[in-house]
Amino acid sequence: MNFLKYNMLKSAAAIKLLIAVIIAVTASCATSPEGRTQFKLIPDDQMNAMGVQSFEQIKQQTPITKDQKVTQYVICIANSIIPQVAENPNPELWEIQVFEDEQANAFALPGYKIGVYTGLLKYAKNQDQVATVIGHEVAHVIAKHGNERVSSQMATQAGLDVAAVLLGNEDNSNNAMILAGLGLGVQYGITLPFSRSHESEADLIGLDLMAKSGFNPEESVTLWENMSQAGSSPPEFMSTHPSGDTRIKQLRERIPKARLEYQQAMKNGHRPACKL
Repeated sequence: MNFLKYNMLKSAAAIKLLIAVIIAVTASCATSPEGRTQFKLIPDDQMNAMGVQSFEQIKQQTPITKDQKVTQYVICIANSIIPQVAENPNPELWEIQVFEDEQANAFALPGYKIGVYTGLLKYAKNQDQVATVIGHEVAHVIAKHGNERVSSQMATQAGLDVAAVLLGNEDNSNNAMILAGLGLGVQYGITLPFSRSHESEADLIGLDLMAKSGFNPEESVTLWENMSQAGSSPPEFMSTHPSGDTRIKQLRERIPKARLEYQQAMKNGHRPACKL
């Protein structure tokens, strides 16, 4: 195969990959609950299956707490929030597990799964503060952030494949450096800021969720102040989470709206009494 023909075939393959990416982007735009444009490629049922599979793996790898008092406490809080989830408001259809682990964290997955680590309770001092975290994690599911992240990774890989075709398959250290640079540029230019937007959005959606469920939204600020005492964290521009100060500022701006929802919830008799 002569050099010209080889390059023409390379370019054709790259163009096909690029067209596929453009078609996917055009066909998969959506809007988040906060009005942000989203990019989603994966059907919801497939995301749910992925969430269920991931949850089963976590259960196999991380011990579930034997402290039934802690478990019931967390379930009480989660079951108070779930009825606000329009897609699936039935707590009986969700699985909630408390894992014996020192990390101060929690998560929710597509497929209606919630996991809380016992280490969180060192910083979340009451039901409202625990509800802040669970509301935040459930908000990721509501806003389908997992779909966005997987779709972004798929599109990123397709873009790198295009670059690889254009650069050729020769054993060339410069080509490898260029591809590595593209990966680094994607990571710090797209992937991490994109994740920070997810976290900020989940904070705000979660705040509304907890307020509508009868949890005091003012406690969200106290929770993140407590969490800031957990130790040092990377600079905000290299983190998937907003800095503590940024997070607290955004929450305080949203609290007046959430406070009205909280007051309405209490008028309707929604005030959980989850005790540890």
